[in-house]
Amino acid sequence: MAEINWMEEVQKRKEQLLADTIGLLKIKSVLDEEHATEDAPLGIGVRDALLYMLSKGDKSGFTTKNLDNLAGHIEFGSGEELIGVLCHVDVVPEGDGWSTDPYSGEIKDGKIFARGALDDKGPTMAAFYAVKILKELGLSLSKRVRIIIGTDEESNWRCVKHYFEHEEMPSSGFAPDADFPIINAEKGISSMDLLYKKENNSIAEAAYIVESFTAGRRYNMVPDYADAVLATNLAEINGLKEQFQQYIQSHQLQGRIEEVNGKIQLAVEGISAHAMEPDNGKNAGIYLAAFLSNQKLDKASKGYFTFINETFFGDTRGKNLQVAYADDISGELTVNAAIFSYHSKEGGKIGINFRYPVTFNMEKGKETIEKLVQTKGFTIGSFSDSKPHHVDKNNPLIKTLQKVYEEQTGEKAELLSIGGGTYARSLTSGVAFGPLFPGKPDVAHQKDEYIEIADLLKATAIYAQAIYELGK
Repeated sequence: MAEINWMEEVQKRKEQLLADTIGLLKIKSVLDEEHATEDAPLGIGVRDALLYMLSKGDKSGFTTKNLDNLAGHIEFGSGEELIGVLCHVDVVPEGDGWSTDPYSGEIKDGKIFARGALDDKGPTMAAFYAVKILKELGLSLSKRVRIIIGTDEESNWRCVKHYFEHEEMPSSGFAPDADFPIINAEKGISSMDLLYKKENNSIAEAAYIVESFTAGRRYNMVPDYADAVLATNLAEINGLKEQFQQYIQSHQLQGRIEEVNGKIQLAVEGISAHAMEPDNGKNAGIYLAAFLSNQKLDKASKGYFTFINETFFGDTRGKNLQVAYADDISGELTVNAAIFSYHSKEGGKIGINFRYPVTFNMEKGKETIEKLVQTKGFTIGSFSDSKPHHVDKNNPLIKTLQKVYEEQTGEKAELLSIGGGTYARSLTSGVAFGPLFPGKPDVAHQKDEYIEIADLLKATAIYAQAIYELGK
């Protein structure tokens, strides 16, 4: 058989690949439990994105299966052994400040702009077209290949949990949801809530009483917006305004302070980023809390904001929580203070997300944190922990993907570790494989998220050859 030019095959299908990708990007598939139904357990948009992919599979003559609108698969090939390609069609909320409609899939400057373009709808369509190319070329495989589609990757992974309760585990596979060349180690991911009990409050010395403070939407995102409402006698407001303006300018932030109905309202705009590297963003919650901690506040809120300032300001590596750690396989532990809420009548909460190295003991880490925060008036509330994932560098899966990547790009296929969690960790033997090429900016979870069309096509060619090599 003549050698296949995978890139040429992708180019032949370019226009249809782009059209199908944009069709998927137009579906607002953000988790929406508030409007969930029996038929759409995670929201209508999420369900519609899954159905869109499964209908593409049906029309192309693949075997498809829908598991209760939580997950599904598109299958090709025959044989005992199963190769899995794990994708997801849910996206994080779009956030503010886009220069295009986040659900339009607008093309400009050789890029498709939309929430989910890079994470993970573009790569999902690339994987689908990879298998479509194999089928259309009439290539036979000795194994079955399944594109497994999830709908809850950005939250609680209920989709893959449900899927693998009912379907077989692939012998090996990959998730096209991170970086090229190959990610064979993923840090553990743990989230915990620190709860602040409201002590007997004292307003004797206070110039301001904090009525409310909120920031952050998701554990896996750096909060890009925070606001607070303060009660005061208003004699203090001019001095506070001046301080606040100086503060946000000195930290190169956007913000506003105004008087509304006799209360002072403050807001800070930061920069969102993925929780795996909080230093790529500017945490609006921490910045506003740090500013407030230096004011004459009522006693209850003073304790809450002082703790945030002393624990999280300038520290994303867990030094102040006494859990700083690193190893050679997966690097440093990171801490993202992700969700903040404080109400004068109820007390406060801080939702934290940890990405911890493969050899770190999170249970011991939790015990250390618990002892420390108890002395500051906090207790640990809800806690979740997804263990680290590591595939040995000599595994045949890795050797095959390295060969394919090097043939397609002419570059060495180095092994990487990440702080993000991909569906690869739900496979017994799985790695993350693209779509982001080395040196390209990671705009996942950010405003104006995009995927470069040239990279989308290149990834599709790599996936087509990889699936063929793994399945033949």
